[in-house]
Amino acid sequence: MQFEQVKQQEQEVLMPTYNRYPVAIESGAGAVAIDTEGKAYIDFGSGIGVNSLGYCDPEWVRAVAEQAATLQHISNLYYSPVTVRLGQKLCEASGFSKAFFANSGAEANEGAIKLARKYSSDKYGEGRGGIVTLVQSFHGRTITTLTATGQEKHHQHFAPFTGGFSYAKANDMESVKAAADSTVCAILIEMIQGEGGVLPLEKEFVTQLAEFCKEKDILLLIDEVQTGIARTGSFFCYEQFGVSPDVVTCAKGLGGGLPIGAVLCTERLSGVLGAGHHGTTFGGNPVCAAGALAVLDRVTQPGFLEEVLKKGEYLKNKLAQIPQIGGVRGMGMMLGASLQKGEAAAVAKACVKNGLLILTAHDVLRLLPPLTISYEEMEKGMEILQMTLEEELK
Repeated sequence: MQFEQVKQQEQEVLMPTYNRYPVAIESGAGAVAIDTEGKAYIDFGSGIGVNSLGYCDPEWVRAVAEQAATLQHISNLYYSPVTVRLGQKLCEASGFSKAFFANSGAEANEGAIKLARKYSSDKYGEGRGGIVTLVQSFHGRTITTLTATGQEKHHQHFAPFTGGFSYAKANDMESVKAAADSTVCAILIEMIQGEGGVLPLEKEFVTQLAEFCKEKDILLLIDEVQTGIARTGSFFCYEQFGVSPDVVTCAKGLGGGLPIGAVLCTERLSGVLGAGHHGTTFGGNPVCAAGALAVLDRVTQPGFLEEVLKKGEYLKNKLAQIPQIGGVRGMGMMLGASLQKGEAAAVAKACVKNGLLILTAHDVLRLLPPLTISYEEMEKGMEILQMTLEEELK
């Protein structure tokens, strides 16, 4: 099927909720995607940080295929050995006590919010269920996680929104303290605000925030949906800030291409959610769990995280050498590049035409390449980016 056929059929059967780039991807291998016309693209987006091992990694494919041929679904009414193994592996890699599996990052954040409110209700009674998030944050597209998202543009059209949320300025402890009154049970943050523009938090602010939460018995929830599972060069990004959160959420890169999310909590919170307090039909699905195990097996191998940091520095240096790039921010292989002039969206669209898939976030180009991308693929991608910038920003 050719691109125009795919586009026409899409318009006939799918709700128009996405502004898609003019390309239909049909297959891929490593960091290279192939469209319906047979054209190849270097992928600097990895499905918005999902394809952590690239396209069709052989070990990942084998694990998923074997599980699909063994048992595709059983539901959480029964024990699932592969799901239990994933929970064990994830807790061992992260140092947390217990896990709950969901289907997405938004669902993981919903679970974290419910856990925090249940903890506070059990200990302090009703009236202490408020959640503070940060301006420019993004936590999902359900009604509750949209409310948690600290961007006004998302707080339209879908009222009434979920109550109990307030917003503080990033890197401003006075703003946090003003928002975190006696009705607040938790503060939810991203270490790097990905959808907000690839904005890393300041380490001093995070340290002060963690101390404040501990002092007030306010749970510190960290959304690592985009930053987690080795993306920034540590298993979770918060490790590079020297803090220990109460709850962490992850998704995107965890499944390597399959839908899965997870809520991880410390020992003191491990019994807060009991039978009937939370659940999901598909969470911890055996096939998704097998894919996630393949990802964890790879990213926990000796030297893997160090290589992510090296690749990230390589990309940073390459970006800094391009005259049209005004600045680079981010950590590991989660980078944002601001432009000297022009619009990031227009550049990203032109990159597609030239054979490069790249993301945007507000006014920056956003890079989330597969963690396994080769230096040759990175070099070729950067050449296309520089050529595109020269063409578009003359």
